[in-house]
Amino acid sequence: MVNELVVQGLSVRFTVPGARVAAVTDVSFAVAPGECLALVGESGCGKSVLAGALLGFLPGNAELAGAALLSSPDGPPLDLLATPDRVLATTVRGRRIGLVPQSPAAHLTPVRTARDQLEETVAALAPGERAPRARAEAVAARAGLAPADLDHYPHELSGGMAQRVATALALVGDPWLLIADEPTTGLDRALVEALVDELRRLVDDGRAVVMITHDLAAARRVADRIAVMYAGRLVEVGPTRDVLDAARHPYTRGLVDSLPDRGFTPIPGTPPLLTDLPPGCSFGPRCTRAVAACARRPALTGNAHLVACHRPW
Repeated sequence: MVNELVVQGLSVRFTVPGARVAAVTDVSFAVAPGECLALVGESGCGKSVLAGALLGFLPGNAELAGAALLSSPDGPPLDLLATPDRVLATTVRGRRIGLVPQSPAAHLTPVRTARDQLEETVAALAPGERAPRARAEAVAARAGLAPADLDHYPHELSGGMAQRVATALALVGDPWLLIADEPTTGLDRALVEALVDELRRLVDDGRAVVMITHDLAAARRVADRIAVMYAGRLVEVGPTRDVLDAARHPYTRGLVDSLPDRGFTPIPGTPPLLTDLPPGCSFGPRCTRAVAACARRPALTGNAHLVACHRPW
């Protein structure tokens, strides 16, 4: 048995007054050490809900189906969706899966320095560590931080530095998998490129990264594979170059064409409400290639390059 995350038919539903929200529907993928999977799509498509499901961070009204099997050489696979929170807290979060959160400055304690927070995390995840200061600095260095950087409070850190501190905190427990949830939000282009290069170095050192993002340029720079999500479903999955340079799904082509270097052409229309999804292809109402067959929901099919479309390119 090796380290691997295999997600099988993951669905998430929320019951709210007067409605039922289909946030994630029948999502399947796998990721292993040494690769980065970028999960891309417009805001509200279910990317962050999926991450929350894997880590047990969803609210009490969430209903989950499917499986998310976390394998390791030390024992049988663990289904993250069926694992009690106390087990996730003591054996998974921070130890096998590290989270780099969106808006990291909001997750840092404002009255404690970065060093204090790193050393506190070392004490929690490695209670037998005899040199917490040295370990904190070693982890910080892997995230691109110098020892002097750690003596600043969160309000003294730039967006890029706060993101590096968040990455260092995620690495303290030496997890083999990192989930980076919109890590480039609010950063200028130079900082985005520096951050994704750091994530790529972690992948090249033998970790796995699932990067949730709407930034296709960042995804191109760091990811081995891209999974495109629309209205809670995966519509295209494949090698990065294939998906971005030879997209087969009309939605993916629309995302690529909306980039500044492709003419900044917006996709017509708006995504459907997750409380009222079309019975067939969810992208059908916005698609210029839609035909009668699109009234049926397409399956995600293919080999290395998968697409869910009745009329793919």
